[in-house]
Parts: sequence; structure tokens; C-alpha cells
Amino acid sequence: MLSLKEELSNVFGDAFESIDLPRELGLVRLSDRPDLAQFQCNGAMAAAKVAKKAPRDIASSIVEKLKNHTVISNLDIAGPGFINIHINDRLLSKTLTHMMTDERAGAKTYGSLDDTIVLDYGGPNAAKAMHVGHLRPTIIGDCVKRLCAFAGYNALGDVHMGDWGLPIGQIITYLKHEHPDWPYFDEAYSGEYPAEPPFSFTELETIYPAASAKCKDNKDFLEEARLATADLQNGRAGYIAMWKHIMTLSKADMKRNFDSLDVTFDLWKGEADVAAIIPDVEQDLKDKSILAESDGAHIIHVKRDDDQKEMPPLMFYKSDGAVTYGTTDLATIYDRIKTHDNITHIIYITDKRQSLHFEQLFRASGMAGYTDNISLKHIGFGTLNGPDGKPFKTREGGIMRLDTMVKNAREKAQNRLSEADLAQDFPDEEKENIARCVALASLKFADLINQSHVDYIFNLDQMTRFEGKTGPYLLYQAVRIQSLMRKSKDQNISTGDTVNISNENDRELGLVITEFPDVFEQTYTNLSPHVMCEYGYKLASSFSKFYAACHILSEEDEKLRNSRLALCKLTHKILLHILGLLGIPVPERM
Repeated sequence: MLSLKEELSNVFGDAFESIDLPRELGLVRLSDRPDLAQFQCNGAMAAAKVAKKAPRDIASSIVEKLKNHTVISNLDIAGPGFINIHINDRLLSKTLTHMMTDERAGAKTYGSLDDTIVLDYGGPNAAKAMHVGHLRPTIIGDCVKRLCAFAGYNALGDVHMGDWGLPIGQIITYLKHEHPDWPYFDEAYSGEYPAEPPFSFTELETIYPAASAKCKDNKDFLEEARLATADLQNGRAGYIAMWKHIMTLSKADMKRNFDSLDVTFDLWKGEADVAAIIPDVEQDLKDKSILAESDGAHIIHVKRDDDQKEMPPLMFYKSDGAVTYGTTDLATIYDRIKTHDNITHIIYITDKRQSLHFEQLFRASGMAGYTDNISLKHIGFGTLNGPDGKPFKTREGGIMRLDTMVKNAREKAQNRLSEADLAQDFPDEEKENIARCVALASLKFADLINQSHVDYIFNLDQMTRFEGKTGPYLLYQAVRIQSLMRKSKDQNISTGDTVNISNENDRELGLVITEFPDVFEQTYTNLSPHVMCEYGYKLASSFSKFYAACHILSEEDEKLRNSRLALCKLTHKILLHILGLLGIPVPERM
């Protein structure tokens, strides 16, 4: 179905075409001055040069043609030629009723399940506790994945772990020094290695920084760690067994953290998954005369003649033969196109400071012919800052663990529920779930309402409030409608499936509801979750105003009551779509 704006744009496009002007000039948009009009068309301004007429004269011709049109209530001309539009209530009622019957509330699909989008986000490192720096890629990546899935694609999230580099070699070397009698370090050992790790993840969290510090202080230890990394990557059995222990513990901790954010991944791949095919990629690049040698290193020149800035080559092998992020990322693209059918997009969500790396990677993959028919996109995000405007730290000055941040958010959510006297008489398990939902709404909405590339201030007091532009505010409005629907059922009142707009309160909410298909299109097309967040707040605010101003269950006029309940149901449907796209679970009550 066409959105209301699209339907109006067709009407005005026909009018412009009828006076021999391009129909695209009939584009209709929401009014910049909702106090003066519901919609506006500015095409007369752009048509002036083509028609060689004053914009106001062109606008007058359009108004004359459409003044009696069945969808128009009133037209007037503002300023030099802006057309202000009011639609009639029949069109609004018809649009809303159609949205009621459509499972997607009018939102279009843009792909099919035969088309695959791979999203690369999360990116935790093995053997290391996840921290606040993982919050943004996880939340943004999960939301973008949900947008792509709702758009109709087969959307696959890949966690893409850091699991095969020098840090693993550092840990192995550290453990070798601490436990030289372990069989993993005996090259002559040919028996079975222990099935269970000889250390816990908590111990790994201590070993990781200790090994890293020792490498900085001791050049011989660093060299030994580099050799251990090479031995691991060359398949030394004891080191592979040690690596598997590290990964078993690391994945369990990663999943625990992601579960706390209600985030799941379809693919649990890492750098190690492409290690075996790197020689194949190397040979392929050589066959295509793309790989060049430079001072012992192997590189891909990605600079173009029209570059306006410095563009270094992509490093494939360092001079000592070590692989780089460029190696494993290029091999990962190679692996993805061999593994998955019909990939149409690969989207990376990482720190915006990695933009140069991805520009190099995208150019190299294009030169190799790997992504001729694939769209590559990097969404670079800004930093999460403390009140001082600097990257967020604990009070002690360290990097806060991700699980600590989530725990703090849940505790603050429980306090907010208590302050608002919400859910206080509920069973403990249900109260905990509600606090979890409120905490996730707080964290996710506060992050996603910012443009991805923008830095933002983390303020737990502000983001957990039930009033203002917050996730809990949207959550509360959705739960409020659920309560209204339950009361309607208890009172045997039909909620109705038809909307009949007849007054200003209903009209105002109805017009906001009709924006959803266009908002989803803009959000998906630009992969801009903040657009959906802003609209979600606008819809929730409009519903709150409507709820305060109108009789609903107590309305005596049955037709009006049923229409208003239908408006409530439609608002609820769209709020659930919005919250679902943002990755925010909704409790049954609050």
C-alpha cells in the first residue's frame, strides 16, 4: 500500500504533469508549520525556471486544479509559492484503517529472503572481559540487523571475534613460564590433552593484562610470544589445544554479556576461521597481479589517481610474514562469498576511527573482484563519554566492564520503578523482568537516538527516566495501551478494526501514525536508527496527549469509542514494531 505522503504526491504529481511540468515536482512532505497546515508542496518554487513563471502563479494553477479533489479539505498558498495542504478526514480514516489490517502497518519490504546481508559487529577479543567500548557496536549492529530483517532480507549477524593474533601468543607464553610442566608446552607430547581448561575465565582476565605488560617490559618475552603466535598459526598441536580452551571460556563469557543485552548472533566467526584459506587468497591475489612486494612486505596498492588525501596500501603480510587485520578481513570477505549464496550487502559497525582501514579493504576487495555485485558499507560510531566529555571511565579511572554497566542500569531501573510506584506488588520474578526491560530500553534508546558517528554523554540518571525523550517513556506508553486493551476485554468492549476520524484530538494522533511507513523507509535506506527513535518519541507523546484529552473506554458514543480503541491498537502495533527494531523487549504490564 502507498503511504499517505506517497498518495498525496501522486495527486500533486498528476497536477504538475497536467500543466506540462515534471511530476516529481509534486512531492509532498510534512508541513514545517503544523499549526498552519498538515502537509506542504514546494514544487512551484523549483518549477519557476522551467516554466518561466512566478512560483506563486504556478502554485495558483495547481491549487485551482486540486481545490475540489476528493482527498483535499483545503489548500492555500503561503509566501512566494508554497502550497499548504489539509486533507479530508475520509482519506485519513481510510489510510489508518488500511494500516490496521496490514501486519506491517504499511511499511514496505525492500529485499527478499533469497538476498543475504551479512553484518559484522560486536568484535570482542578472546580472553578479555567485554567493556563499555563494546556497547555501541553491539547495540547499533543489532538494530541495523533488525532493520535489514524487517526490510525483508536474510540478515546474518557475525560477531567476528579477535581470536588469532599476538594476544593469544602472549597468553600461551605467559602460561608456559608459569606452568612449564603442562603437556601443551611439550613438543614431544603425543597423548590426549585435557578436555577441561586448566584455568577459569576469571583467571584469564588476570593473565591477559599481565602477559601484555610483560611484553612491554621484556623484549625477549615479546619475541617468544611472537614465535608462539606463529607456532599456533602453523598448527602446533599443544598450542591449538590451549587456544581451544581459551575460546571455550571466552565464547561463554561473550554470550553471557550479549544475552544481558538481548542480542544474538547467527555466526560466531573469528580471525582463526579464515587462517587456513589465507594462502588461497594470497595465490588468488598473485594470479590477478594485485599483490606487490615492498621491503619484504606484501601489499595491495589501493591509491587512485583522483584521491584527494593520502591513501596507504593495504598491508597483506608484514615484512616478518605476520598477517594483519587487512589479511584476515580480506580473507573473511573471500570466505563469506564462498560460504553464503547471493550476498547483496556486507555492513561493518566499528569505531569511526577505523574508516581508513575499511576504505582500503573495500578498494582491495573490489580490485580482486570479490565484491563486484556486493554493496560494502562501514558505519563508524563515536565514543561513549562521561560527564566530563571524555571517554567513559569508572570512578577509579579504569574502563568499566560491560556487565557492570548493565548491572548498574538494572539497579537504577528498579529504583525508578519504585519511585513511580510501578510493579511494586508484582511477583519478584516479574519485577526483575520489568526492571530488565526498562534497563535495556534506557541503554539502547539513549545510544540509538544519537546519530551513530556522534559522541554522546552517558547519563544513567537521565536515560532511565519515565518522562522525556527516553526508552522507558516509550515502553510505558506501550504498556499503558496493553492495560487499556485488557480493560476493554474485561468489560466486553469491542476494540474495533475501523478508524473514523471526526475531531481534532483523533486527527492529530492519526496523522502521526500515518508517518510510520515513510519513517521506516528513511531509517532503513540510510541505516539511521536515530530517525526511528525520534519518531517513536513523537508517536508516544502524541498518544499520551490523546489519552489525556479523550474519553476512550468511558466514551458513550459507541462508534467513536470503537474508532478510538482502533487508534489505540494501531498505535500499539507501531510502538511494538519500533521497540522491536530497536531491540527493546516489552513487558506485559508495569
